[in-house]
Order: sequence, then structure tokens, then C-alpha cells
Amino acid sequence: MSDVTIEPQEIADAVRVALAEDVGTGDATTLAMIPLESVSLARMVARETMVLAGLAFARSAFLALDPTLQLVQRAADGDTLSKGQVLLVIQGKTRAILSAERVALNYVQRLSGVATATKAFVSATAGTHARILDTRKTTPGWRTFEKYAVVCGGGKNHRSGLHDQILIKDNHLAALGDVQPNAVEVAVLRARTAYPSLKVEVEADTLSQVAQAVAAHADIVLLDNMSLDQLRQAVEIAKGRILTEASEGVTLDTVRSIAETGVDFISVGAITHSARAMDIGLDFDQPST
Repeated sequence: MSDVTIEPQEIADAVRVALAEDVGTGDATTLAMIPLESVSLARMVARETMVLAGLAFARSAFLALDPTLQLVQRAADGDTLSKGQVLLVIQGKTRAILSAERVALNYVQRLSGVATATKAFVSATAGTHARILDTRKTTPGWRTFEKYAVVCGGGKNHRSGLHDQILIKDNHLAALGDVQPNAVEVAVLRARTAYPSLKVEVEADTLSQVAQAVAAHADIVLLDNMSLDQLRQAVEIAKGRILTEASEGVTLDTVRSIAETGVDFISVGAITHSARAMDIGLDFDQPST
């Protein structure tokens, strides 16, 4: 497991597509009423407490429409912001600021939502051994961005996709059928043979499967939808031999109890698939000519 990074070109490419979608052949409202020579001062402002993520996307959006805009950054990704705190100050041609506004806000609002949701789970498990992981339950096309936001919130990235880690799930085991000595051992052996450089994780629905994963020398066992008592027993079976990850049914109300069972990781799909966009506004001063 390694945390993702976003290359500047990835940001520029994503912003270009978003601007093309939003602006199209031209921002008709702005072009109709704002003089070409008009200049403005605007501020991106947090309207609620949040963890910031994605500010580089906002910068890219504004500069893509006018490279002469002056941007002053007042916060950094990973910062916890209070209501009313300024993130970014933008000064220059009014048309460019207005036309880039929605794309800039969409990225920062969404990614800050992921970071803020992640931080809530991380804070809820503070003082325990467990680390909060994300999942592949991400917005199509935004996986790298959302996983980056998870890191901003203090979480850790699980696999980036199907290519960088083996995860043998219940359907894989079911598809193997009645193989000997058991499906877990056969699956792990096949995974090691085909991809010797990749970590191997096995999903276990029962304590018997946990023991099989340990015996097969998997790297991680995914404890799927287990009770707290089962989690504690699974940790004892795996202790010192393979890592443990709890999954399913994880909420802010339950995550502390899950962490206290001694698991190494807790994967939480909600921090990406159900994160609420943060309330961030763009406030304008009166333009001058």
C-alpha cells in the first residue's frame, strides 16, 4: 500500500476537460455583461469548518483562462480551516475569474469533502493501532484525485486499482469451486505464481478462512462484515503473522469499537462514495475599470 500523488499534468488535463464542458463555446452571461477591460479581486472562502484538498485544481482553472491572473494562496492542502477562512485570493480580469469559478469550486468542494470525511474517521480512531483506508468506491475518472484527498485527511490509500495488489474476494473463491486442500490456499498459490511482486490479500467471511489465509502465507486478511468478537478472535489468529483489515458496516458510530479490536486497518468506502461537498464560496469585491 502506497499513497498516491498527482502530477501537475494530470491536474491540467482534468481541468481542461472540465472547462471545455462548462464554458463550451463561451460564457454567454459573462461575455454579454462584463466589459473586456474589467478587473476584480475575489476570495475563495470556507463557509464551514473543513480539511482542505484540491487547491491546485482551483489555481489551474483560473490560470488556464488567464495566465496573467494574480493568485495568492492563503492555505495548503491538509490544513484544517475554520468558517470564514480565506483559501485563495484572485486578482485580475473579471471575465476569467467568473468563467473559471464553478470548475474551481467543484474540485475544491468535492475533494475537501473527501478529506474532511476521512479526518472524522481518523480522529475517531486516534490512539488506537488502526489506520483508515479508502476503497475503489470512487467517482469514475476521479480515483487518483479522491485518493489524494484521503491522504490530505490523514488516511492511507488501499490499492489504486485491480493491477497493483492481489485481493482474493469471496466471488474469486466461489469461482474456484471445490479445490483441494482449500480454495484459499490454491488462490494464494496461483496469485504468488502469476504475480510474485504483488501483495496478496484474502477476504475472509469466517474464522476458518482467516486461519487458511494465515496458513497460506497471505500478506493481509480482509475481515469482511465480522462481529467485534469475531474481529478480536481473527486478530489473535493472525497476530504477528499477517496484517488484518476490517471492512463493511463501518460508520463513525462503530469505527472506534472496530479499531479497539486490534485490527491493523479499517477500510471505509463512505469517505469517497458518500462524502458531502464542503461549502466554499467565491466572494467578489466591486470591480474597477
